[in-house]
Amino acid sequence: MEWFGRAKIDYTTSPKPLSLKEKDGKVTDLLKICQSAVPPCQLNPLLFNGHAQTMWTAIKSHGPPIRYKRRVFEADHKEFNGSFVVDFAVTDPSAKEEADETLTPRTAYFSESELEAMGSDDERPMLVVLHGLSGGSHEIYLRQAIAPLVDSGKWEACVVISRGCANSKITTGLLYNARATWDVRQTIKWLRKTYPNRPLFGLGFSLGACILTNYLGEEGSACPLKAAVAVANPWALHISSKMLQSSFIGHHVYQKVLGDAMRTLSMRHKEELDKFTNIDTESLSKLKYLYEFDRAYQCPTWGYPTEEAYYRDASSSDSLLAVRIPFLAINAVDDPIASNLSVPYAEASTNPYTVLCTTSLGGHLGWFEIGGGRWHGKPICNFLNHMAFEVDLDSIDDDAKGTLISGNPTHGTSYDPIRRKMHVNLNQ
Repeated sequence: MEWFGRAKIDYTTSPKPLSLKEKDGKVTDLLKICQSAVPPCQLNPLLFNGHAQTMWTAIKSHGPPIRYKRRVFEADHKEFNGSFVVDFAVTDPSAKEEADETLTPRTAYFSESELEAMGSDDERPMLVVLHGLSGGSHEIYLRQAIAPLVDSGKWEACVVISRGCANSKITTGLLYNARATWDVRQTIKWLRKTYPNRPLFGLGFSLGACILTNYLGEEGSACPLKAAVAVANPWALHISSKMLQSSFIGHHVYQKVLGDAMRTLSMRHKEELDKFTNIDTESLSKLKYLYEFDRAYQCPTWGYPTEEAYYRDASSSDSLLAVRIPFLAINAVDDPIASNLSVPYAEASTNPYTVLCTTSLGGHLGWFEIGGGRWHGKPICNFLNHMAFEVDLDSIDDDAKGTLISGNPTHGTSYDPIRRKMHVNLNQ
C-alpha cells in the first residue's frame, strides 16, 4: 500500500485514555477523538520516501496568503531579558494595510492606536503557534496548517517568534534554544489577561514542537492551554543529532542546511552578539553544520559543557510524561530529521493525556499530497475544532490530573520528568 502513497497510521497512548465529555453529554475519550480527527493519509506516490518528502519542502509554492500584525514585547524574565515579537493573524477581511518591507511577507507592525485597542471579552478560541528552527509565521507548512482555522472566522491565532527569527531584532546577545519556554509563557500570560474569556490552544512544529512540549511539561496540571498539538517533534535531540551525523545525506545535506540557517540567522545579529557576548562571530560565520553552531553558540551562551549535554537537557521526551492537557503528537516514521528512534513510544503509552499518531510516510514537515496539498493540516484542524467546539472543556477533573512525580516510596526514590540538569528560573 505504501508504494502508492497510502501511509499506515498508528496510535500510541495509555491503555485507559483520558475520558472527556462532549457538550451534548456524550462521554468519549482522547484516543477516539484523535482517531476521528485523523483522516486517511494518502500522499503523492512520486515522493516515495522521507527524503523525497522532506526535500520537496524546498520547492517554494505560495501557500495561503495569511497576513499578520506584529507586536514587540519586552521580556519580563530577569535572566533572559530583552525583546521578542509575536505575529497576530489578521482575521478582519476588510483590513487592507500594506506590509512592512523590513519584515517577512504580508506582515506589518501594529499602529499605536491598534496596540492600545488590543483586548476583548469575546470567547473565540485562540491558537498560539510555535514555528520550526530559524523559521517564522511566514513558513508555508505553518500557514497551510492554520489557514482553515483563520479563514473560518471562528478562530484567532498568533505566532510566537523565536528571538532573532523572521526579521525580528534582538536587544541582547540571546537568541533561543530548545528549552526556551519563557517567551511563550509570557505570551500566554499576556493573552489570558488581555483576552480573559478566550480558550487558548497550542500548536508547535519541529523545534517549536519541542519547545511547546517542554512548556506543557513545565506547567503540568497548571497549564492554561486547553489542548495542544505537536508536529514533527525531534523529541530526543541527542538521538536525532547522532542519526543525522551517521549518514552522508544526514550529515552533508540536512546538518549543513540547518547549520547554514542558524549561521545566517546569527550573522544578521552580529552587532548585538559582538556587543553583548564573548562569542567569536568570525569563527561562527565559518561553521558548516548545526552541531558545530550549537557547540560554538548554544554551549557558551547557556552554559552547557558540550552540545550533547545541551541536546540531552533540552529534549522533550521526558516532558511528555508531565503533560496534563489533551495532547496530540504527530510524527512520520520516515522523518530523516526527527528520527523515529527518538520518538517516545514508551512514554506516550503511560500518559492518558497524550496520543502519539505516527504515519509511515511523510518526511519532515512534508506530507505532500497529489496536487501539492499538505496532509498534516487536516488532523490539526479537525482535532482543534473538535476540542474547541464539541468538547466540554471544563469536564476534565483537575484532581484526576495527578502528580508529575513518580517513584518507589518504599525506597525513598522519586522521579520528576521535568527535573533538568541545568537549573533555570521558569518565571512561573
